[in-house]
Amino acid sequence: MWKVPKSSGETMDSFKTILRFLSDQKSTIGYGFMAILTIGGERIFSMVSFNCPCNHDQNFAYGITFLLGPAIVLLTTGLFVNNRLWRLFTGCCLNPMKLCPRGNCIGCCAGLCKVVGTACVAPIMWLCVALLNGTFYECAVSGLDDNLVVPLLCKNKTTLCREELARVPCGRSKLPTNENMELLLMFRAQSQILGWAIIIISAIVGLIGTCYRNCRSQVSYLQLTFWKRYMEKEREKFDVYASEYATKLAERNLKSFFENRDPEAFPFPNHRAWEEISSPYTFTRGEQCYSTLQRYVDRSDRDLNPEKRPVLDMEHGIEMT
Repeated sequence: MWKVPKSSGETMDSFKTILRFLSDQKSTIGYGFMAILTIGGERIFSMVSFNCPCNHDQNFAYGITFLLGPAIVLLTTGLFVNNRLWRLFTGCCLNPMKLCPRGNCIGCCAGLCKVVGTACVAPIMWLCVALLNGTFYECAVSGLDDNLVVPLLCKNKTTLCREELARVPCGRSKLPTNENMELLLMFRAQSQILGWAIIIISAIVGLIGTCYRNCRSQVSYLQLTFWKRYMEKEREKFDVYASEYATKLAERNLKSFFENRDPEAFPFPNHRAWEEISSPYTFTRGEQCYSTLQRYVDRSDRDLNPEKRPVLDMEHGIEMT
């Protein structure tokens, strides 16, 4: 039998369903993509740039640098690109109360923990992948010269073990083949145990944190889901409106300059309005608002007087280049 081809409407509905699914799962997709990049980056580091020096003086520093260095860079990058962090810290040196609006220190600490937790995802992925592979750990541990650790590593081994331990990762030690392989397997096992320990601890901490946050929620699960969806849409629409109004303001200023006449009136939120909608917001049952923007526009006593000149005060502001 011939199949009836789908109409354009059905095709669009299917396409919208796929887009909606991808939008709902974008966090999972993002983390999966991050995991793939982490695994690929670790393999490239291991095969291309990593070359253990195999001596007591440099092994530990070299191995630990490759193990922790990328994790620190990923953590710093994660904090740097986190908009919530800059929303908290922008202007806090001039007005420390911006960190904890309304004296809500608990909410401030929760916000900072959320920022740090989000930024820690990539470094933890790196550490787990690197430890499960074991190459960096082998080099670092073989360079230890601690009187407590080395005897444990060389337990039941020949007297050459302490002297040749640093050459084990390179396969150039003078130890018997079976002892050399036994040490390598022990290093690999220790590294993988640490990797799985970090994975298990991270999963448990994440589960406990999610359960605690949901248990302490003052609203239902569906309303909390609606709030998250609303915040996503508000951020998307804000970017669109900001781009449109920035374009209109630029056109207005350029038109005034080139035509050599006074600029047209341009409605623009005042400085206090920007400050109020930029503060962090925690959804509570006490007020039917879903963001600081909605709280501001729903106020009956808000100041509707626009800025006379929508420009920055360069004496106390920040120069934009």
